[in-house]
Parts: sequence; C-alpha cells; structure tokens
Amino acid sequence: MRCSSLLPKSHSPPRRERRGDTMLGMIKNSLFGSVETWPWQVLSKGDKQDISYEERACEGGKFATVEMTDKPVDEALREAMPKVMKYVGGSNDKGIGMGMTVPISFAVFPSDGGSLQKKLKVWFRIPNEFQSNPPVPSDDSIKIEERESITVYSLQFGGYAKEADYVARAAQLRTALEGIATCRSDVYFCTGYDPPMKPYGRRNEVWLVKA
Repeated sequence: MRCSSLLPKSHSPPRRERRGDTMLGMIKNSLFGSVETWPWQVLSKGDKQDISYEERACEGGKFATVEMTDKPVDEALREAMPKVMKYVGGSNDKGIGMGMTVPISFAVFPSDGGSLQKKLKVWFRIPNEFQSNPPVPSDDSIKIEERESITVYSLQFGGYAKEADYVARAAQLRTALEGIATCRSDVYFCTGYDPPMKPYGRRNEVWLVKA
C-alpha cells in the first residue's frame, strides 16, 4: 500500500454553513440509501452450513485511513469513526463534503485462538468524484492511501455489530469455506453500511481475504 498526501481551509461563515449542510445531507443519504457503493464484482455465491456467502472482486483506489492501537476494537472504532466522518463532512483543505461510500471497512488482526489484537485500521473509499485528487484531511492522523484490488469472501448479518459479533461471524465463514477456499489468517475486514441512528434493517459484513 502506497501513501499519498494531498491540499488551506477557510473559516468564513459561508463555508461553515456549507460544511454543516453537507454533513446533514450525508447523514440523510446514509439513512435513506442514496449513497455510493464501493465498486465490486460478484464472482460466485455459495451456501453451506446454513449460511450464504459471496466471493467478490473489490476495486482498489484511494482510501482515507485511520490506525488505532492499544485499545479494544470497539473502543478504537468509537474514536476512529468520528475522525473519518469529519473528514467526509468537510474537515479538509477544500472545506467540502464528499458524500458517503459504503461500506466503511476496518481491518482487524486475529490473535492465536481467534480473539482480536488491540489494533485496527479503518478504510473509507474516497468517492469516485474525488479519486483523482482527494481533499487533504485537516486531521493529520488521517492518511490517504492507495490500495490494490482484493478478492474477499463476504458474510452478511444484521443488528448493531460489536467485536464479538464480527469474531463469531468470521469463524463461522471460515469454517464454511474449509475445503473450498484458502483465506488469509493474519487479517480480515469488518464492514458496516449504516449510520448509528438507523435502528432497523442494519447491514454488516465480515470479509475474509482470499489468499
């Protein structure tokens, strides 16, 4: 993965209004489904042991990333996600909101026994309109990185997902894929599609990376 950085920020009242309007619009779009989806191609589908999964080829591109260490996954995610949302909503050198791309994913790193290490990395795919020249984050803990395409096996589930839910689903998917596919054991991705204020019809996924 190659890091690239990118762009002065006005504090004038008109820009603040636009940023606020953009953030409200972003939340509304997230609630009602008017958002951009991370481009991928479904390569195959499978059913085994009462679960349904997809094999997907996910496009690469530029991503806004935040790394957190030394904290449990749920706590780290509560700190990392507002950083990304502020960047998306206009906390950047152009002072503009970019809209949402879903899902937002975060990489987690299993320990022996299946529990997760105290670190994660959030990946937000920059919307297509800004892929060629992403706004520079105002928060220097956010990095812009180029990521190559990946092939994953995805398992979807609902509810408000916590670390334990992702761990359980990842184990379930890994078991279902035995004898079918080989996936990386050192990292996998947890994804979410919905804002916190959406109470019903929530969509989460675990992605095991094809080796």
